[in-house]
Amino acid sequence: MSTLQGIEIHVPVTTEQSGILTPDALAFVAELARKFEPVRQSLLQRRVLRQAEWDCGRLPDFLAETAAVRSGAWTIAPVPAELQDRRVELTGPAERKMLINGLNAGAKVYLADLEDSMTPTWHNVIEAQINLRDAVNRTIRHVNPDGKTYRLNDKIAVLFMRPRGWHMVEKHMTVDGKPVSASLFDFGLYFFHNAQVMLARGTAPYFYLPKMESHLEARLWNEVFVHAQQRLGIAQGTIKATVLIETLPAAFEMDEILYELREHSAGLNCGRWDYIFSCIKKFGHRKDFILADRGMVGMTSPFMRAYSLLLIKTCHRRNAHAMGGMAAQIPIKNDPAANDAALAKVRADKEREAGDGHDGTWVAHPGLVAVVMEVFDRLMPAANQLDRKRHDVESAAADLLKFEPRAPITEAGLRFNLEVAIAYLGAWLAGTGCVPLHHLMEDAATAEISRSQVWQWIHSPHGVLDDGRRVTLEMVGAMIPAVLEGILAGVKEQRFIAGDYRKAALLFEQLIEQESLVEFLTNYCYATLA
Repeated sequence: MSTLQGIEIHVPVTTEQSGILTPDALAFVAELARKFEPVRQSLLQRRVLRQAEWDCGRLPDFLAETAAVRSGAWTIAPVPAELQDRRVELTGPAERKMLINGLNAGAKVYLADLEDSMTPTWHNVIEAQINLRDAVNRTIRHVNPDGKTYRLNDKIAVLFMRPRGWHMVEKHMTVDGKPVSASLFDFGLYFFHNAQVMLARGTAPYFYLPKMESHLEARLWNEVFVHAQQRLGIAQGTIKATVLIETLPAAFEMDEILYELREHSAGLNCGRWDYIFSCIKKFGHRKDFILADRGMVGMTSPFMRAYSLLLIKTCHRRNAHAMGGMAAQIPIKNDPAANDAALAKVRADKEREAGDGHDGTWVAHPGLVAVVMEVFDRLMPAANQLDRKRHDVESAAADLLKFEPRAPITEAGLRFNLEVAIAYLGAWLAGTGCVPLHHLMEDAATAEISRSQVWQWIHSPHGVLDDGRRVTLEMVGAMIPAVLEGILAGVKEQRFIAGDYRKAALLFEQLIEQESLVEFLTNYCYATLA
């Protein structure tokens, strides 16, 4: 690697890792970084400037300068046959055993997530690339300590990969002295090693793109795709990508995002949990904004309903798939009544999605695949619902900004947020980015809702519990020791996985003390990771 001018890896590289970190692969990533890093930086600065405008009272709206795109009659390029039916997509980490089980679980798609469900330690990041390479080559296997062996079935799900967002860096690799974009690092290594193999096997490289805030950020991804395909001699339009609409700004630019990626688009997805977090983050500084307990804010809340229906209408007008949001429930094996109640909620949620016109949806656990497949098989007998144009939907800017319910805010809801944020962060610090808590699969997105809600309740004049008490930093600080002790007791009882929970509690207190809401807890805590 010393022969690669300007490229440095700042940690020891094992023999196994060197198969991913080859000179040619690193040179490819460095080429992407040199070409696209200036644009990435300018787009991140654009986020800051837009937020400053909103903090001064300006409201988000559809862009006047792109009205012609929204009124135009264009459509995206057709997607391959294997992407026509995506009725159930299972998401999870690219951890070896989970990847095998996920691809074998009977879903149409398995999304290997290198973002919200992965702690970005160097080991995790490179291990994910190794596992994905082996899965693409059909050589992946895992052997448990008890000798049980896991291999891929003959028929597996279509593989998608989600790289980290534009806001993140990979600190362990620098190009010309600067940390490389985590997005370009994840994409570059995966595409370089796997694109040709996938094409030879009759499939192609498919991606989910997270946390974008504008069509200009989608344009950057499109330019990356064009360059990468040209560089490796692959036909333009081979890459297909679904964009997660999981930020408030992106909800006002759905047409434009599809347009920018139209040759490479595979639709949009309702990234519901990050979307709630984004609304709190973008409006949490405003004195008139407040949201009720996390458990009260769902897809039937006015602003969430408007966003979901607008996504379906926008996608179907452009012949693009409109994917539903995540069902985070985990089957409850030791309590049949509670399990039945949880599955009833999942069915109701997915019946709403299929009834509205979504073409598929996400689940977080293999045990939900058959449950949700039955709902979509029953309500969506065709491969998709692209013919349902939803001309009846009218989601104006005011509908997207109707943030309700505003109450209640309860002590139980506050304690739940504290426990989830600290428990997730403690596991994340210890290397696990996807954590089962209270029979829900928590990842960075759901933990961010809990973290940002606590901050916002403390700093808002409307942060008042239903019993009349103001939520204050002192109140929260007094609650944290008991919450922490409960988590530590839960570890001993094996209700929680091992984690660095004391450090998590300290970091959480630092986060909620800030005058301004820290944009991403993952970025804030990344410096602590090896």
